[in-house]
Amino acid sequence: MSERQPGIAIDRYDRHILEILQTEGRISNQALADRVGLSPSPCLRRVRTLEESGLITGYQAQVDARRLGYRLMALVHISMDRHTPERFANFEQRVAALPEVIECLMITGQEVDYQLKIRVEDMDDYQRLLLEHITPIEGVTGVHSNFVLRPVFGNRPISTDLVAR
Repeated sequence: MSERQPGIAIDRYDRHILEILQTEGRISNQALADRVGLSPSPCLRRVRTLEESGLITGYQAQVDARRLGYRLMALVHISMDRHTPERFANFEQRVAALPEVIECLMITGQEVDYQLKIRVEDMDDYQRLLLEHITPIEGVTGVHSNFVLRPVFGNRPISTDLVAR
């Protein structure tokens, strides 16, 4: 587990930069500076500081999984037999190696320890993944799946308004 990090002090320019970069990661520094109301050099320095501080953790392209043939998305709840660091570490290492698992969250409540977001081609592909790779992991005692009919929204930008509070 990571150590809790204190909040990083940012001002209105930093908040505006973060808001824009979350939805327009490929924006040029000149265009970003114009939108934020800074000249290019100070804007670039602020972006670099936000990256170095760890507030900006990276940039990525969003890909349409369905166009790549991954038509089925499942949310899979996993229950473990024991709550030990070794058991959790083994599970997390094993699912991290599965490219079909696009998200793994350790959760609490409803007698469930993990939620996985999985993208696969179809139900046969899901069954293969489940039977060959997930249920054989030592300590897994329960698997409950929900299948996504359609995404409503996702990848919502984090509100920087909360930082001001």
